[in-house]
Amino acid sequence: MADVALLGADIHDGTALHRNMALWRSGADLRIVPPGHLPEGCRRRDLGGGILLPGFVDLQVNGGGGVMFNDAPSLATLRVIARAHHRLGTRAFLPTLISDTPAQVRAAVAAVEQAMAAGVPGIVGLHLEGPHLSAARKGAHAAGLIRPMEEPDLRFLCEAAARLPNLMVTLAPEAVTGAQISQLAAAGVIVSVGHSAADHGQARAAFDAGARCVTHLFNAMEPLLSRAPGLVGAALADGRISCGLIADGFHVDPVVMQVALAAKQGPGQVFLVSDAMATAASAVPGFDLNGRRVRRMGGRLVLEDGTLAGADLDMAGALRVLVGRAGESPARAIRRATGIPAALLRDDMGQGRLRAGNVIHLCADLHLRADSGDLWQG
Repeated sequence: MADVALLGADIHDGTALHRNMALWRSGADLRIVPPGHLPEGCRRRDLGGGILLPGFVDLQVNGGGGVMFNDAPSLATLRVIARAHHRLGTRAFLPTLISDTPAQVRAAVAAVEQAMAAGVPGIVGLHLEGPHLSAARKGAHAAGLIRPMEEPDLRFLCEAAARLPNLMVTLAPEAVTGAQISQLAAAGVIVSVGHSAADHGQARAAFDAGARCVTHLFNAMEPLLSRAPGLVGAALADGRISCGLIADGFHVDPVVMQVALAAKQGPGQVFLVSDAMATAASAVPGFDLNGRRVRRMGGRLVLEDGTLAGADLDMAGALRVLVGRAGESPARAIRRATGIPAALLRDDMGQGRLRAGNVIHLCADLHLRADSGDLWQG
């Protein structure tokens, strides 16, 4: 391919924002250079504004394109979900299985293995959200599927971690032992704490045992109180821990997002997740989850009793809420959707940073440009 340079847009490399620069592609090589340093004969394309950035990295994707991973954990389902999220700008994601039977868990692992062997774009591993959670903080998970972790579960998860480049497991400290968390972490599992009524001490013990993340901060956990910091307080105060955040404006109020971002101790960071369901890149009015109907209502997804059931959200939408309503700068917000989640992966597979096949274009208002997939051809 002849040298091509993209100009006229800010450039975010997954870590920092660069202004008044050009993104120069020479074969498979990609560089950020001053426009005056481009070689003679390089074809130039002026984008007329916006931001170039790596494709989004989303560690919690339950569905898309009208289908749910839980409904049929198969290669065919993953192809549909991957196409849907590719259209939304996501270039790396963890298909997420919500609490289900042991047979469905095994099928999910096999399906992700098949998808990766088949080269389905975007899939970089698997997220198992449950079933080893707290029934008291089950959220939209079916209570009858939640159970403590037993030895066969532990053995299977450790084996699955050896077969997949990335395996994230959301669990509650009440449903596992510290020794089990340590064994999972030693096997390479990215252990995340969520759907839990854990107090501060229980949360810290899980972190000490090897947990690295908290799943959808604030949601399905005890609230932060003045004399009971709980899991929220433990996660914000502990620099070892990174926290997923559903920034749709319904799961967490933007003022609370702003406070959490200011309070989070590093090096661990807050990162964005879509928690997307079948509605992503689809016009379906609802779907079924473990035999219960989930309805799409005014930007929310709810069960019949009003419980939030995932999010009607994509990553660009999360950026717009974080920037427009929580006051985050675009430079920091984009890191939370690219480089920060990629760094949590055991194998980032080159995601979260600019590469020749991994560049998307956002408008100045942070909507995805329709021609984002054809940047080098225009």
